[in-house]
This record gives sequence, structure tokens and C-alpha cells, in this order.
Amino acid sequence: MLVLVDRFQFEVSLMRRLVTLHLSDDLKIENPNLKMLLQNLTELRELSLNGVHMSSTDLNFFANFSHLTNLFLNRCGLKGSFPDMIFQVPTLQKLDLSDNFFNGSIPPFYMSKNLQFVYLDGNLLTGQIPESFFTQERLCRLVLSDNLFSGTVKLERFLRLQKLTTLDLSYNNLSVDTSITNKSLSTFPQLSVLALASCNLYNFPDLTNQHRLELLDLSNNQITGEVPNWIWEIGNEAFYILELSANQLVGLQKPYHIPSSLFYLNLQSNVLQGELPPLAPNTGNSTSNLVYLSLANNSLSEAIPTSFCHAPLLQFLDLSANKLSGSIPPCLVEKVEQHAWLNLGGNNISGHITRNSTTNLVYLSLANNSLSEAIPTSFCNAPLLEVLDLSANILSGSIPPCLVEKVEQLVVLNLGGNNISGHISDTFSVNCSLEILDMIQNYLEGTLPASLANCKSLQVLNVGNNNIGDGFPCMLSSSLRVLGLRSNRFHGQVRCGRSWTNLQIIDIASNNFTGYLYAKSFLGMMLEKDARLNSDHIHYSGANYFGDYYRATVKVILKGVELKFEKILTIFKTIDFSCNNFLGEIPDSIGDLSSLRGLNLSHNNFIGTIPKLLGKLTDIESVDLSTNQLTGEIPKELTRLTSLAVLNLSNNQLIGPIPSGPQFQTFPANSFQGNAGLCGFPLNISCRHAGETDNVPPPNPYQKDEGINWDYVSVALGYVVGLGSILWLLFFCRSFRYKFNDWTKQVFEKIFSHKNRRKRHEGRVRRRRNC
Repeated sequence: MLVLVDRFQFEVSLMRRLVTLHLSDDLKIENPNLKMLLQNLTELRELSLNGVHMSSTDLNFFANFSHLTNLFLNRCGLKGSFPDMIFQVPTLQKLDLSDNFFNGSIPPFYMSKNLQFVYLDGNLLTGQIPESFFTQERLCRLVLSDNLFSGTVKLERFLRLQKLTTLDLSYNNLSVDTSITNKSLSTFPQLSVLALASCNLYNFPDLTNQHRLELLDLSNNQITGEVPNWIWEIGNEAFYILELSANQLVGLQKPYHIPSSLFYLNLQSNVLQGELPPLAPNTGNSTSNLVYLSLANNSLSEAIPTSFCHAPLLQFLDLSANKLSGSIPPCLVEKVEQHAWLNLGGNNISGHITRNSTTNLVYLSLANNSLSEAIPTSFCNAPLLEVLDLSANILSGSIPPCLVEKVEQLVVLNLGGNNISGHISDTFSVNCSLEILDMIQNYLEGTLPASLANCKSLQVLNVGNNNIGDGFPCMLSSSLRVLGLRSNRFHGQVRCGRSWTNLQIIDIASNNFTGYLYAKSFLGMMLEKDARLNSDHIHYSGANYFGDYYRATVKVILKGVELKFEKILTIFKTIDFSCNNFLGEIPDSIGDLSSLRGLNLSHNNFIGTIPKLLGKLTDIESVDLSTNQLTGEIPKELTRLTSLAVLNLSNNQLIGPIPSGPQFQTFPANSFQGNAGLCGFPLNISCRHAGETDNVPPPNPYQKDEGINWDYVSVALGYVVGLGSILWLLFFCRSFRYKFNDWTKQVFEKIFSHKNRRKRHEGRVRRRRNC
């Protein structure tokens, strides 16, 4: 960014007769501020400071510029309340204050009668649209989109603005009433641009008398029914752009004829049903001039008609997320004459991929279909190809070595979820441009190719659920953000002597890794940039001509559930080292990963205590340390983790009471089972110590008796009388003596026979234990 120095600003401020001042983007005005720079230039007629960064200034001082006609302050970082006095400049014709941070409502004001263009879009303005805008008869363009205006606006209120050509009220909190009387229809301004996206519309406005319309945007509303056939007749062959996405439209009213002038048509995210509408029905071999066509995310079915091949200018075709079947018309891929984007993912398309030329393809997604056979080598002859997504099909065979060798422009290669076998060829070009490489869930074997080190921009590498046997891939680029090696045969220590400071998701679970986790050499790789994270996504947007891009998709085991993340925020971090053979203690440095959301170190051989520093992970949602050899007590610091939804510490050697806290009250008993020394809720084990007794005072051995205890005397007397009676009967009653002898004999026989049976049982148990 170039900063205007004081001397230059001072010299400009002395040019009192200056009429036009244009400063280019990426400049910054510091002291003196804008007012001090311009206050002497009262003869100015045109001022353009678009993209110039300046300190917040009260723009009302422009009311003193009596000759100013054009004022352009787009993207200047201006903020605060709206400078309504700027409208009072009597000569002002064009005003652009878009993409700033003005907030609050615009108070009632007097507007210059000469005003023609008003661009206030991309601010934070609230309240109702000012009345003055509805009476400004010379107004040609009014753009108020992307603000917070509210209330209900009747379209009829713009009838007085007969010179109005552009009206954009999109993306506010407005409800637009489009009902217009028949009398008003004929007198409504002839618009070139009408944008009412996200304006709570429930039906199409009547635009049958609009003969100059070039752009119509009614997206993100609740419009139902069919697209009326009159819509194709508006504009008198000047109709270029029709945006109807994100409504509740079910089809196109017949008969219809897509005009040759239309080059952009977006009907995605509706409820369109039936077969795909032909691009040029009932016109023989007529061609379409469409450049952009999206019918994605509908319920369209049956096969793709060959009429889609009669659109030689088509550069962007998105038919994804429908119910299309049949095979891909070869002409759809082979006859591409322009740099093309083709997305047919998420359908029921079967058959094989054409083996003929795909020279001009830039973006191709055939993911989530039922395509079979091998990956054709024709992709090796697509020098412009940047994105190739063939994931979630039933492709077989091996990966053509030439695919990663010759296609140097390839940025995204996704072959996951197929039946691909063999080795990954060690032929990655020295000019490798790959950023996303996903080969999860195939039958790949061998080792990771060393030439992956040539891919200096690699952000995502996912080869999980294969049969790859190798050591940890230390050769990978430092740009790596996602590493997935789950369920393979990787082995050895995780120790590379280098850092991946961008790494945020690492999943190496279910392998044969061993050794210790060294904080400095490995876990430290995720620390250096932890404080500099932002809310961006991992995505590709290289050949982005139409405002869309490819987002990386990664499956992560979090909270015990496999989750699919299609938008991976760069502030999201997870670690999964489970089901390996790691040794030693858990490093304290994990506690410094402030943005960690998931930690799984279960089913290893970790020893020592649970680090108290885990209590610093305030955003963590899942911790699994089960099935290790951890000892000691559960740190009370873990009760600070208010975001923690899943905790598993089972099958260790932990002791002591389970800490109490709001989150710990929600964990089930199986989170702590298998630890013989743990006690307390939610386990059904009391934490009373073994030597503890009830609160009863001990007897005093030196205490003197204060008298005779007659209870004891009574018991003793009864015992003497009973024993004397038995002895008298034994000596003086012969029949009693014989019965007593028989009874005692039976008792002794039962005692000795039970003792012998018990000895035999214990012997059998000892023999079973020795097997």
C-alpha cells in the first residue's frame, strides 16, 4: 500500500483551481486527513478516490463544494453515520459511497434535483428507504442492495422516476410489494436492470411491458409455480441475464423459447421436476448462445438431452445434485470450444467416461454417480484442466501415471471412494500445482511417492482407508493443512525434524505408528500460526470465472461420529492418533492449541498423568484418551471446558474422585469405566475411604462402672439354667441320652462330607485356571 506523504498532500491542497482529481486504488491518506487535503479545492467537479484508504472523515464538508458533479468514494473504509448533507450539493449528479461501513438510518433530507446516480450498496444502513428517493425525477440508477433497510416498499412508488433504468433493492430486510395496476403498468419506467433478490417475493412481478430489460434478478425469494413463458419475450432481444435461483419453482411454462440474446440463466436450488428442458426446443438444430447455465440442486430426472451439445458458447454447465440417469453424451465433453466448467456430480449417471479428447476442460466434476471402468488417459491430454473430481463412483483399474505427470495445471484431484487399485505413480511433475489430493477409500498399495515433494502448494492430502505401507511422509510441503492417513499400514515414528505450521487436521488413526510424541518436533508444527488463524475456507478458486469454487471435503471422527466437512474453516483443528502403538507421556504442549476441537489419543500405550494444560483448550468439543495406561487423578482443570460434549477416559489406571462440574454431570458412566481406582458420580462407587468409620465416640477404657448392669446378669443366669437342665437329662434319662448321641453323629457326618466336596471343587477350578 502506497501512503501519500505530507509534502504531496500539501502540494495538492494548494491547487485551488483543480477541477478533476483521480487517485488510484491501494493508496492510503493519513495526516492530514481528507478534509484537510481537499478543503481548498472548491472548484472541484469530479473526485474519484475509489479504493483509497483514508481515516474516517465527516463527509458533510462536501456541501460547500458548489461545483462538484461526480463523487466516487467506493471501498474507502469510511464509517460512522451517513453524511446526508452531501445530497445538498446543488450540482451533484453521480454519487458512489458503496462498500463502506456507514451505519444507522438516513434522516429526511433535501436532495439536489440534478442527482442521477446513487450507489449506497454494501453498507450497514438501516431504517426505511428515504422518501426523497421516490420523488427524484432525474434519478437514473438507484442501488441500495446489501444493507439493512427494512419495511415494506411498493413497486408503484417508483412510477414518478420515469428516467430510472437501474433499481437494485436486493439483500436487505425489505418486503417488496410488486402488485401494479393495469393502468400503472404502461407508465412504469422502462428498466434495464431490476434486482429484487431476497425481497420476500411470493410471485413474479408483471413485467410484460418491459421492453428494455437486460438483467432480472429475483433469486432467494419464495416464488412458487412455473416460470411464466412471457418472461422470455421481455427485453426485445436485449435480455442477457436471468437469475431465479433459490425459489420454489417447479418448471417452465410451455410453450417457451429461450431467447438467443440470453447468455446467463440460473435456476439452481428450486424444485424443478421432470426431464431437463431443451435449450432450443421446437427449433430444429438451432443453437443456444448461453454461456452460463445452472440447474443444480433440483429434482430433474431422466437422461441429459443432446440439445445441450448445441450450445457452442457454453462455458459453465452445472447439473449437479439432481436425479439424472443414463450416460454422459460424449459431445458434451468432446465438443467444448471454450474453456469450460462442467459439473454433473450427485446424480445417477452410469456408463463410462468418454475416452476422446477433453482438451478445453478446466473444471470437471462427475462425483457421486455410478460411473464404472477405468480412468481414461484422455485426461492426460487436457492441458487446461485444473479440477478433476471423480470421487464416489465405482471406477476400477489403476491411476494413469501421465495424469499427475503431464497435467501441470491440475490443482484438485479427487479420486476417493472408488475401486481403484495399484500404486500411486511416482511421476508428480516438478511443476506440480496440486493443492488438494484426495484418494481416500480405494485399494491402493505400495508407498507414497517421493515426488509428492514437488507439490509445493499442497494443502490437503487424504489417502485414508487404503493399503499403503510406508513411514510418516516427512517430505510433504509446509503448506499442508489436512493430512489423512487413517486405516493403512503406515509405521515407524512420527518424527521429521521439520514443521507444518499450517496443519489443522491430522488423522493417522488405525496404523502401526510407534515411539514417543515429541512436542518440539511434531506437535509444535501446529502451534506457530495458531494465533494468526482467520475464518477462511480451504478451497480452490483459480479458474473462477463465475463466482463459484471447489471446497475441500474431509471426513473427521468427532464426538465418536464420522462427520463430513465441506467447508473446512482454517480455525478448525483436530488430532486423531488413535489405534496405534504410541508410547510415553502425552505432551503438555497440546494445551497450547487454543483452537483444537477434537483430540483422540485412544488405544495406544500412553503412560503418566493427564496433562493439566488440557484445561486451556476452551473450544474443544471431544476428548478421547481411553484404553491407555494413564495414571493419577483426573485434573480438575478439565471442568473449565464448557464446550466439551464428549469425554472418554475409560480403561486406564486412573484413581481418585471424578471432578464435579457442569460438563462432568452430563458424561455417562462408561466414560470412566475400567479404572479401578475412580469413584464418584456418575460411577456407582462411593468415595468413602476404607479406614473411615461412622461418627461414634470410642469407648473410654479408664471409665469407672457406675453400678451393676442387670442385662448381663440375666443372660448369664439363663445360660447356667439351660446348661444344667441338659446335663441332668443326660445323666438321669436313658432314652434322651441315646437320641442325643444319634443326632451328634449325623451332624459330624454332614460337616465332613461338605468339606470333602469343597476340596474337590477347588481342585477343578485350579486345573481350569492352569489351561
